[in-house]
Amino acid sequence: MVASPRGLAAGGNMNARLRRALATLPPTRQARLPAFVVKEADEPIDSSAATAMDWQRLGHTIANALPDYAGVVVLHGTDTLAWTAASLAYQLQGLDRPVIVTGAMRPLEAQDSDALANVELALRFATEPRLQEVAVAFADKLFRGVRTCKRHSEAIDAFASPNFPLLGERVGDDTVLYPSRGLEVQQRGAPRFELPDYTALAAGGVARIVLWPGIQAWQLASWLEDERVKGALLEVWGGGNAPEDPALLGVLAKATGEGKLLAAVTQCPHGGIAIGQYAAGQGLAEAGVLSGDAMTPEAALTKLVHLLAQPLDDRERRRRFLTALVGER
Repeated sequence: MVASPRGLAAGGNMNARLRRALATLPPTRQARLPAFVVKEADEPIDSSAATAMDWQRLGHTIANALPDYAGVVVLHGTDTLAWTAASLAYQLQGLDRPVIVTGAMRPLEAQDSDALANVELALRFATEPRLQEVAVAFADKLFRGVRTCKRHSEAIDAFASPNFPLLGERVGDDTVLYPSRGLEVQQRGAPRFELPDYTALAAGGVARIVLWPGIQAWQLASWLEDERVKGALLEVWGGGNAPEDPALLGVLAKATGEGKLLAAVTQCPHGGIAIGQYAAGQGLAEAGVLSGDAMTPEAALTKLVHLLAQPLDDRERRRRFLTALVGER
């Protein structure tokens, strides 16, 4: 970000700006940084404007570049950083090297900026051969990308992984990786990337619907009966509960009967759901809503997009949603 007449806006010239900032680090820390190449977007955007098409373009860019590099660092605005990290994890399944997403709460040149420390951390982890997945580096911590959420709008320590431990962290001047927490390497040789076309879903094909006390069937129907909607993420209460309203549950059952992919996660920041554990959740199970377990909303919605973009039948989509593809559940 750089200053503009309308406030902070996406800026360019990142190669010169980054190298100038990194040159201010103590020599011993500069010596630990890998050589790197900067590739900039032609038209940088505020991350609040990101769409599924941006996730797709980024996935293809990384997939094409990976054979030439030990790892990749993605510099990204914090507003939707966790969404992009989750989408990249699904697109880049079978990674054999690190892809690290990072950003900053304060611009690179701002006083007391966290940007330089985060970039340094990301670059250090990006050459760690034992790290073979998409991760988020932020505030001295390394998180699994598909388990990460932004939890604070102002604090430097803005990101968290509510239901999964850290993959690594900075300890003094060292970066420490916890290999036992990483994804198991399930194949050798070329990665098995899945890079489907998200175009059909980029214009609202998957909805995010947060339940509130008093939600009505007609309100839910206004989303789910639109033929453009192919799936939806429901954010329900507690351990997997929803109103025992026959009309509302009928809307959900009708949507799943039409082949729309519906899944649910909890509104609580920690813990997961078990649909049907309470009587108030039985209706969700009977309507065909899939349990998102302890997935983050970011991980669940981007997974719905990813699965719906592929030529799979309804049964296979449902099976894959309930399967841990990249450690998301």
